[in-house]
Amino acid sequence: METFQIEGGIPLHGEVTPSGNKNAALPLMTACLLTEEPVVLHNIPNIGDIRTMRNLLESLGVSFEEINSHTWRLQAGEIHVSDLDPDLCRQIRASILLAGPMLGRTGEIEIPPPGGDVIGRRRVDTHFLALKALGAAIKSGGRTFKLTLPKGLHGADILLDEASVTATENAIMAAVTAPGHSVIQNAASEPHIQELCHFLNLLGARIENIGSNTLHIEGVSKLHGGEFTIGPDYLEVVSFIGAAAITGGSILIREAAPQYLDMIRLVFERLGVTWEDRKQDIYVPAKQKLEIVPDLGGAIPQINVMPWPSFPTDLMSIAIVVATQAKGTVLFHDWMYPSRMFFTDKLVSMGARITLCDPHRCIVLGPTKLMAETLDSPDIRAGIALVLAALAASGTSLIRNIAQIERGYEQIDVKLQRLGAHIQRIEN
Repeated sequence: METFQIEGGIPLHGEVTPSGNKNAALPLMTACLLTEEPVVLHNIPNIGDIRTMRNLLESLGVSFEEINSHTWRLQAGEIHVSDLDPDLCRQIRASILLAGPMLGRTGEIEIPPPGGDVIGRRRVDTHFLALKALGAAIKSGGRTFKLTLPKGLHGADILLDEASVTATENAIMAAVTAPGHSVIQNAASEPHIQELCHFLNLLGARIENIGSNTLHIEGVSKLHGGEFTIGPDYLEVVSFIGAAAITGGSILIREAAPQYLDMIRLVFERLGVTWEDRKQDIYVPAKQKLEIVPDLGGAIPQINVMPWPSFPTDLMSIAIVVATQAKGTVLFHDWMYPSRMFFTDKLVSMGARITLCDPHRCIVLGPTKLMAETLDSPDIRAGIALVLAALAASGTSLIRNIAQIERGYEQIDVKLQRLGAHIQRIEN
């Protein structure tokens, strides 16, 4: 097992380019099942979750040709319904994204329950309610879900019972070839969902109101091939912003798509962190204020996660680490996942003053001097947050179980080294 060894207290400086958005690449890969023609995807991140999805798609008959390390040609010429490897499905939450396109392509799929980060219960009910409205029949066999189309797909008015990202994506991919008109209400609208819609339209789909929470889809008989470039991972962009801020450095983030960061900017400004937009680049200046902005009357501010375009749950861990280095008190509330906050005990062991109020809320009082520690990465987002904490800490930290981090971050150690960080990959 590999470990990151990080000497903290060194300001970051230089330029960095984020990898492609993992959460866009995964549904785009599964959407290739909807056409027999080849599809070329550019800017694919070379990370663990992408490799797992590739293995799953290859087991269904999808062929892959690597034009280069970040550009692949995928072709789902002949697809067969096969038993999916339950171990692979348990590795990633995105395995559930095979349901919608496989129904559209073959009319059936048997899929094991998805896995992914251990951050609390993550429902799949919304997926199946949406697919059922489009004509699917679902049987649960305990260890698998069997989906079939007794009378084929058809357009439908769908009201999602929660604005689930992957359920929205599954509903979209099933609806694009369903005869008739479909409306998806309470749809999630994250940047990666917008990319999926634009990609499908490029292949011949007819999706309107992209970026809103009400999507209109006119079903088409078939899709064709195409070529698409995946946008930058805004979660990685914000990770670098946080790393620069808490180490006192200044960095330039190339091709950062700042148009997606408006609400994130508002939240980070409350933590005393600012940046400049330079067309598609972002510049993070040195000597950030790092002071919590209180609510009116001096009340302790509260940072909540909400569906896009509000502050995303995947950035909560990073915001908490930044708050440990900011002057003042702030309350964080993540109502979505009951285990998201449990990593804070690791920050407390480094010297952070954090009170875990309950599984969903914590209070951070800063700034505190963080001290080096040996820690295990529990999941992707908490893992990268611990890397940031180690970069700001005094001494040399060890972050173990980095395979969790590398499920979502490509060569994060190499990118940080180029910014001057003292981070090495070592074998236990």
